Formats: sequence, structure tokens, C-alpha cells
Amino acid sequence: MKRTIKNIIITVTGAIILGISGCDSNLLDTTPSNSISSSGVWESPVLARAAAIGVYNGLYDKYSKNYDQAQGIVFDTMSSVMDLDINWRTNCFVTTGSCTPSTNEVSIHYKYYYTIVYRANDVINNIDKVPEMDDGEKAQLKAECKFLRAWAYFHLNVLWRGVPIYTENVDPIEATKPRSTEEEVWNQVISDLTDCINEPNLPNKYAQGDTNYGHITKGAAYAFRGQAYQFLGDYEKALSDFEAIENLGYALYSPSNGAPGNDDFFQLFKPANEQCDEMIFSVQCIETTGMGNPRAINYGNRVTGGSAWNNYIPNPAFVEMFECADGSEFDWEKYCPGWHSMTPQERVAFFLRDGLQSGNGVWGDTEATSDYKTLYNNMVAYGADMSKYLDQGNEERIKKAYEDRDPRLMQSIITPYSTYNGNEAGVGNHTWTLRWPYILDAGEPYDIRTDTNSKFYYLWRKYVPEYDECTTRWVYEEDIILCRYAEILLRRAECLNELGRTDEAITYVNMVRRRAGHVLLNDPAYPATTVKGQEDMRQRIRREFYVELGGEDSMFFNELRWGTWYDRKFRDHSSGQVGELNTNGMMQMWGETTYTHLSVGEYVSVWPIPAKEREMNSNLTQNPGWQD
Repeated sequence: MKRTIKNIIITVTGAIILGISGCDSNLLDTTPSNSISSSGVWESPVLARAAAIGVYNGLYDKYSKNYDQAQGIVFDTMSSVMDLDINWRTNCFVTTGSCTPSTNEVSIHYKYYYTIVYRANDVINNIDKVPEMDDGEKAQLKAECKFLRAWAYFHLNVLWRGVPIYTENVDPIEATKPRSTEEEVWNQVISDLTDCINEPNLPNKYAQGDTNYGHITKGAAYAFRGQAYQFLGDYEKALSDFEAIENLGYALYSPSNGAPGNDDFFQLFKPANEQCDEMIFSVQCIETTGMGNPRAINYGNRVTGGSAWNNYIPNPAFVEMFECADGSEFDWEKYCPGWHSMTPQERVAFFLRDGLQSGNGVWGDTEATSDYKTLYNNMVAYGADMSKYLDQGNEERIKKAYEDRDPRLMQSIITPYSTYNGNEAGVGNHTWTLRWPYILDAGEPYDIRTDTNSKFYYLWRKYVPEYDECTTRWVYEEDIILCRYAEILLRRAECLNELGRTDEAITYVNMVRRRAGHVLLNDPAYPATTVKGQEDMRQRIRREFYVELGGEDSMFFNELRWGTWYDRKFRDHSSGQVGELNTNGMMQMWGETTYTHLSVGEYVSVWPIPAKEREMNSNLTQNPGWQD
């Protein structure tokens, strides 16, 4: 059994804790609703433990329960990695061009993180009062809650760059503190995480199968303190923290030791390996509504888990970041001659299935000559340059553009004419292929069906269950990773490079590339891998972040930290748009835009203080550029 009695407490007593710590009218509204009083909690060890677990419950509020609301939207949809399907795009409120301080989604996020702060404060300031509880247990629970408070302030500070600091709870009418500076909030985060690191009762790491697995460790505290130092630009201290993690027992998941053709990276995201030594901090998911991993459904497709959704669409610019197998930058021209001089509509010809011109294909149980020819004529009308089309061999040509790449591409993304092992209601376990135009999924030719069959988008493979690993929506048991060791190695490399120690940085990037079975940097057999100084290495490290961590909810915060977010999100960095430098948005594989992201201005990189909070606290100043 991978779950513990403490995990069960989350579901049994969650309503009690939410009642104690709910936030109804403003960020520190503590009015109980159908619950025991807060003071009564600290008279019972059982209730005190439940209160501590209730702080963890906030993670489920974001990552498991509110999958289709702004609070639960994966942050990477705000990055250049991916976009929300057109029906959900308003949940990515910073890219709609209509965000204001009164936007509800801004307030939702602000309140969410302060709710965790409040719950954590309650435990930190009261648990020492609990009778008949061991002092070591009190100290450990206090440290865990200090981490979660720091985690909440970490996100508040990245998004708002300076917020009020509350380390003790106050009545709503007394919640009138002004904003602390960004640096002061980072110092608070660092202080809490330092207390965690110095707490002897907090373990370094939990082993797979430990009954306490999923609780906070020193490894997680070092990881996030190091990130805080990175935001401050203190690379020496950040490096020291990331180096400390090496000695705590964490390691890359790599049973094959980087053997050619391995699928270690793919297997990393399977439930069987969710407690491997690579995992530093993750949300523990089980096959229970409200505690499952919703990415299985929202990252999936209509032949995932009976019938899932593809709400999260990988952006072509992200896909094109994956290097060729020889370490060179990907260029469509190598595989599809004429690409750069063609319009997106003309490029459609490269992505079409075989047999459209000859009508040589199957549609269900029948020959489909006339139907295939109709599809061919439709593509001509669409604007495809059919002089580039190969009636036999078109599929193989486009497949090479993906197969001749960093192995992590096809282990992260379902690419054209690759297969996917799914499960569809009425069909059961089967293997489907991503083809276009879509014809049929419930029989030959077994095409992958999506919510968007009239368009051709990349689909996620990372976090998406295969066969019948998940047959009930929202209850996939794969844990949601919030930090893993590969990320720490890349952060370590970044710090070393920023400190001018580029040769040392190469070692840690190569550890990550080796696990994936990709060519190493500075391999003399592959000239494209030669590192040409600090700036070249900086860009290589950032690319490595994308291809290793894309879709794991890390890249939005990295892009903000690097100062690259606005440019990457609002300007097209794919090869999709000819002569349209500022085109962006959700795109089909060949660069045709479905919708465009709109900006209110570059100041959108820092979110507005919610108007409602400023109405209740006149001491809160607004961020530059935002007008109530």
C-alpha cells in the first residue's frame, strides 16, 4: 500500500479543516462554517494532526479538484510550451487582452495562496499547545507547514512581486498590512525554508513505500530555497543548496544507464515509478475523486481512458525546440524542402495521410476510393500545395522529422503518424495512430480521435495513461510532480554557468541528456554539440529546461525569472508564420493560427493586486501599469 492513514485523514477531515480555515470575504476571513472551533483543534492530537494535513489539502484544491477552473489550470499554459483549447482559453486570463485588477481569476489565485498561508499559520502558531503529543512530532509538523507557507509565498512573490507578509493570523478587519517588498518576501521564504533545513526532526528524504511518503523533506526545502536564491540572483547560495541535495539520496531514474533506445524518460511518468529516487516533491494522487491526477484527462485524447479531452495543446514552437539526433537545431527545410518559402496552408501537404490521390485506403470495412479522393479535393481547396504531396511515402517523410530527434520528443508528445496505446469505450485496449485528415477510430484505420478532429494539433504523451491504466475520469493515480532531481541538475548547471564555470555546467546537463539517450554536449563526433562560451551555454541550458520539463508546470516561472516570458508568449518563435513576426497563439502543426494571444501591455508580466483586496485594505499599492 503506497498510501498512509494520514492520506486518508485528508478525505475524512478535510471538510473540518476547510471550515476552520476558509476564506469567504477576503484573504484572511477566518469565520468558521459548520465546523468545530479552531481553539478546540489544539486540545486533541488527532485533530491537530488533521489540521496539519489540512494544509496539504490545499495542494489538492489546485492540482486535483479544480481542473477546469482558473485556479486549477496548469501554469505551463501561460508559458510558451502550450496553449488552452479554444473553449477554455479564457482561463489563461493573462493572454486574453482583457485582464484587469477586477478579473475574478486574479483574485482566485491571490486568495488561494493566502488560504494556504492562513492554514499553515494556524498550525505553526498553535501546535505547541497540543497535550499528549511528542515534541519531535510537533517540530516536524511545524517544519512541514513552514515549507508550505514558504511555497505559497514563493508563488505570491513570483506573480505579484511583493505582498503583505502575515506569519500570525489576524481578524479580517485587522488585515491592513501594506505590501512588503519583493526582496522582503524572498527573505521570508528563505527564513521558513532555512528553519525546515535546520529542523532535526524533518527527514532528508523518504524511501519508496515509506508510510510517510509525500510529506515534506529537507530535499524539498533545499530545492525551493535554491530557487528563491535564483530569483534573487544569488547563484552562489543557490548552487550550494542544489549541491546539498546530491548528498540526500536523490538520483535520476535511469535503470538502463542511458543505453541507446531506452525509454527511461517515458517510464518516469508511470505510476510504478512515482516514488523513485528522482522525485523530490509531488502531490500524492490516488484513484479517488478529488485526489486523482486530472492531467490524464486534460492532456489526453478521445481514445484515452474511455474518452478524455485534449484541452492542453503543445505549441509548435515548443516542439521545434527538440534538437535533431546529432545535436543540431531542428530545421523543417531538412525534411520538407521548400518549407520556409511556403504559407502555412501550403505546408499542409506534408502532413497528409498516404493514398489520398490514388484513393488507395480503407474506411471502416470498405474500400474508400471516392471518399479519399474527396479528402484530396478538400485539401486542394484548403490551399495545400499538392505538388509537394507524395501519394505513397508522405507519412514516412514527415515521421522522419520527429524520429530523427532528441528521444524525449516522441516520449513527451504524440507526433504525426506515431502510435498511441489507448482505451476507448466500446473498443477497449487498442493501438491508434495520429493521422490527418481523421477518418475513423472505432475500426480500421484506427485514427486517434480528438476534441478537434477538424484540425491537426500535437498531443501530449507525458502524463497520459495507456491502455486501461485509467478508465474512470479524474482518478488517475500517477502523482503530480512539483520538483524532481533532473530539474535540480539543470538548475545546478545554470548556476555554475552564471558564475563563469561553464565547463562544470556541461557535466550536469550531460547527466540529464545521457539518461534520455541523447547525444552529449561537446561530443567531438557531433560538431553541433560544441559549446561556444557562456552565452551559448546559457541558451543550451534553457532549451534543456524546456525539453526535459515541458508540461510539468515549471516553465512559466522559469520564463518569468529569465525575463523571456512576454517575448516568447506574445511573439511567434516557431517556423510557422511567414513574414508575420508578431503572430502567436494556439497553432496547428504547420503554423496556422487558431486564435491569437492578446496583451494589455508588457506590465502583464507582474499581476495586478486584486481590486477587491485594495477596497478592503487601502494600504495595498497597485503594481505599475494596472488601473482599477
